Amino acid sequence: MSGFHPISRADAESIPAPRFDDPGVFGKVGLVVGGESAEREVSLNGGKAVSAALTRQGIRHTMYDGALALFDGIRNGEVDRVFNLVHGPGGEDGTLQGALDLLGVPYTGADMPSSALTMDKVRSKWIWERLGIGTPPFELFGPGETDYGRATGKFDFPLFVKPAGLGSSIGISRTETAEEVEQAVALARQYSKTVIVEPEISGGEYFCAVLGRITLPLIKIETPRAFYDYEAKYESNETRYYCPCGLEPELEISLREQALRAYDVLGVSGWGRVDFLLDDNGKPWFLEVNTIPGMTDHSLVPQEAEQVGIGFDELVWRILETSL
Repeated sequence: MSGFHPISRADAESIPAPRFDDPGVFGKVGLVVGGESAEREVSLNGGKAVSAALTRQGIRHTMYDGALALFDGIRNGEVDRVFNLVHGPGGEDGTLQGALDLLGVPYTGADMPSSALTMDKVRSKWIWERLGIGTPPFELFGPGETDYGRATGKFDFPLFVKPAGLGSSIGISRTETAEEVEQAVALARQYSKTVIVEPEISGGEYFCAVLGRITLPLIKIETPRAFYDYEAKYESNETRYYCPCGLEPELEISLREQALRAYDVLGVSGWGRVDFLLDDNGKPWFLEVNTIPGMTDHSLVPQEAEQVGIGFDELVWRILETSL
């Protein structure tokens, strides 16, 4: 890195104030967490923090574990809008959003089509490739496909093996040999029938939060682990977070603009986080867009928001405003 450049006062002052100051405008909020995906524990932990923030701000809410409990609350007249914090399948993949659309209940975050699209890494990458947005090349293996030579013969090691539709780095492996690829595919298929194999991109790992139409300061992470896996994200105290990220201001502005374009072409709205690698030549390689980022004490979006003076409580308020 080329030295740390603090976030400018102009950057902080460019953030408009929240649109409302009366908690009553939100009515009765259904905070839905948990669910049945492999990311359940992350959701539950984030839900506790969000619930506490809602309470501190006088926002009436009830926490529901999973979509079925939420639907019972809606039928009983307990919910006017939904704060969705269910990660992965069943909450982040468009199924819950579609049901809420049919019920006429507003919710935070992306709509049904964009939620489904962003959870599908393959189709997201196809769109980015078509529009000239950098994303690591990959080989796709559907159910039962075992010709891993299509990847090992095409790309240099190390290779990453990923489930096509999950977050929190669950089911992802970094491999050094063809034998490891086979084992990693077996692991990934525990979470997704379709698996991606792609080469490692050498460089730094960056994250850009988007709140409404605002891109927040980039955050860079470093971990002593092989990659930014589940343990590095949620359990390790050795992961280092840099925000400000240390890039030259002009480069960071450009990267934030490119991240917003990658976000926009997938139709995302409300709030989200764009993950990308920055190679040694300064080229970004976009990995995915998360439409329901984590909200735990290790999570990235709250750290980025803090850099422009948006504390956790205000961040929760602003996210809830996206449902209005």
